Amino acid sequence: MTIEAYVHLIRDVPDFPRPGILFKDITPLLQSGAALCAAIDGLVAGTRDMQADVVVGIESRGFLFAAPMAYATQSGVALIRKPGKLPALTVRQSYALEYGSDLIEMHADAIAPGQRVLIVDDVLATGGTAQAAADLVASVGGTVAGFAFLVELGFLGGRPRLGSAPVFSLLTY
Repeated sequence: MTIEAYVHLIRDVPDFPRPGILFKDITPLLQSGAALCAAIDGLVAGTRDMQADVVVGIESRGFLFAAPMAYATQSGVALIRKPGKLPALTVRQSYALEYGSDLIEMHADAIAPGQRVLIVDDVLATGGTAQAAADLVASVGGTVAGFAFLVELGFLGGRPRLGSAPVFSLLTY
């Protein structure tokens, strides 16, 4: 089955994490084996032409999709995490939030120069985190082959922030 059969499993949570936000909670979808398989299969099919050497997952829900996608395409997997979570030498990127800024890190040797990288996360909202991930990949000589997301919140306008690399979203709101 395709992911469309399981869209009803993504629940709306009003006023989370703060008043006025309608949060798209994917955890019920993750709890269904059939839905999770449909999501992974859909993400793999939608990104196969990007021909990535490495799939990068953004902490933390991006990890849930990046590892099985890497397995399905026989690619490597790398992690982008919050500061202080990786044990070896890291590279760091700051990015702007709606109010303030944040940081992400990746092992300095996670991507070899010239490798094609698919950046994966659960949700594309404003695009700040994904763009920072792309900047990290570029800083070590990798090439962004594309981006993949389970859900895109199109009304927040994140896609244009990601430049010219292909963007695949399984579901768009």
